[in-house]
Amino acid sequence: MRTFDFTPLFRSTVGFDHLAQMLDASSRVDEQAFAYPPYNIEKLGDDRYRITMAVAGFAESDLQITTQDHTLLISGTAQKEESAPQYLHHGIAGRSFERRFELADHIRPASASLVNGLLHVDLLREVPEALKPRSIPIAAAVENTEQPKILENKAA
Repeated sequence: MRTFDFTPLFRSTVGFDHLAQMLDASSRVDEQAFAYPPYNIEKLGDDRYRITMAVAGFAESDLQITTQDHTLLISGTAQKEESAPQYLHHGIAGRSFERRFELADHIRPASASLVNGLLHVDLLREVPEALKPRSIPIAAAVENTEQPKILENKAA
């Protein structure tokens, strides 16, 4: 088990304590939980991302996508079969799942689609105008054509 010491980070920053909590939580997650269902995370552009998840056997009504704070939760509920078939080989996993993704600031789900057993969740980064860089114009100095006024004309 590896632990991280964020003490030097906390000495010079404010508000990054959630980063330490997120890294700590990710190190405690069981690796088996990442095996099902398989997924890809793609970068489609500077501000566009896509999560593609293989959810063969799930209908749209079996899947749920929710977001709260900075967490995207994708869950699937497997339908119970009325009569249990007798398998000679059972290689297709049809179990329920729950997958969480931590989202960075200003990233929100834009759309979702289910095509050929692949669930696509498109994400979009929308930075508010107040946080975008802006250019400040530099005004030229105005020359003063008037002669300076003399307040006292005495020798020192």
